[in-house]
Amino acid sequence: MAKHEDCDMFRELNDPMRKERVARVSEKIKALGIEYIYYQYISITGRVLGKAVPARHWEYNARKGVQTWMGGVTNVSTDMNGTLFGFSANDGETVALPDPETLCQLPWDKRVARVFCTLFYGLEDAKNPGGYFECDTRGNLKRFDREFREKHNGLHLRVGMEPEMLWLKKNPDGSATPYSGITEPYAYHIGQFESARHIWTQVYEYSHAMGLDMIQGDVEDAPGLLELNFAFDDALKTCDRLTTYRQICNEVARQHGLIACFMAKPMMGVPANGCHHNCSIWTGGSAELQQLVPGELPGMEELFTYTKGGVNEFENKEDGWLPTEMGHHALGGALKHIGALTAIGASTVNSYRRFADVGLWAPIGANWGLQNRSCTIRISAPDRFEFRAVDAMVNQHLFCAALIKALDDGISNKIDPGAPEDRNVVEVMKAGGHVDLIPLNLNEALDALQKDDLVLEAMPGRLYELYDLMKRDDWKRFLKEVTNWDLDRYMDYLP
Repeated sequence: MAKHEDCDMFRELNDPMRKERVARVSEKIKALGIEYIYYQYISITGRVLGKAVPARHWEYNARKGVQTWMGGVTNVSTDMNGTLFGFSANDGETVALPDPETLCQLPWDKRVARVFCTLFYGLEDAKNPGGYFECDTRGNLKRFDREFREKHNGLHLRVGMEPEMLWLKKNPDGSATPYSGITEPYAYHIGQFESARHIWTQVYEYSHAMGLDMIQGDVEDAPGLLELNFAFDDALKTCDRLTTYRQICNEVARQHGLIACFMAKPMMGVPANGCHHNCSIWTGGSAELQQLVPGELPGMEELFTYTKGGVNEFENKEDGWLPTEMGHHALGGALKHIGALTAIGASTVNSYRRFADVGLWAPIGANWGLQNRSCTIRISAPDRFEFRAVDAMVNQHLFCAALIKALDDGISNKIDPGAPEDRNVVEVMKAGGHVDLIPLNLNEALDALQKDDLVLEAMPGRLYELYDLMKRDDWKRFLKEVTNWDLDRYMDYLP
């Protein structure tokens, strides 16, 4: 192995901070009585994959990782012709190396813990032994965040997310029917929120036990739509917490015989499941522990720390809602790459139903504005901007990696975003006026992504090839499907 001692995986293994954390995990396993560990990673579409291993193997796995087939990053799924996406059954393994600071006990079964992993090529790989596996979207975000900080003297992205989702009742066969939510579509009504108390309180309790500092929640104006928010933080931690939040909601739904629905637009005529990303750029700050549960923390201390303080370089404290000069440049970068970013933030055929249902809170304008919800980039408060063309099915690790690349472009090249849009884009469009729009279907969005060399830097190796392959396949499947709409519209069309 000596010839690989300078590879990415060995550099990670030889980090002194890692060695100390691995030892602390061993102590945590004993203190909490953990018997099993999920070694999990994030696929290209944002799903959680991995393996379960008895906890007694922790120290070995912390040194050697867990082997997993390369095709896991494509969900071990096939295209419309039945061919595995991008990989064959004879392709090799990657090494899922656990990030010890992410170990946390599962509050619904305290014998079990989970840990996030970074993926590497195996040491036997002919081309890049022990190198970062570029199709690992979470691992990419870690690296791009680090590079951005180094390039801009500690400047970093902090993100808060709005994870909307539906809680639907199950039919006898286990399926869900749209409009079968556990609440009525009365936004902010405490009576409706109270009727779902057995759900959201359990989500809060599990979230606190896994390091999510829950800050507010409400019922929104679609059947069963709840939005439960946790505190903002550095990009990687927030992205990991969103994955954890989804897993928590899935488990709570299982326990109550419900379906946790993250589909972007399961029903028309009511608001969709968005996942707005509220973004700010900072220098400085320090990690502060949040004691979210009493007694011994049920996971590594790092999970319960949030970056506090520092200087928000986006916020202009002397000029109202308009951001600083650097903030303007950051907006310029995001605006320049808005089409490609939409292809990642709105990543499914169904995502674009959300934009088609105009007037129901979703954006369509390829512009930015002050408190203007018809714009895709909205200054939602003087200290941050909100990217709104993101829905609940996003791979947030991939999106934030692409956003960091766009912000870097804007800041490095001092891109001017122009004046904020103060018109309602929907009204202008309906009146026949000109307004720049984001892509309004998945095919258009993928074309925009294909042409954006800068955003493609966030999709290295074979990652872009695989993303495009999977998403184009989705589009082709959609075009080949006869739906109820087709039958209702055309069955009696002639004569």
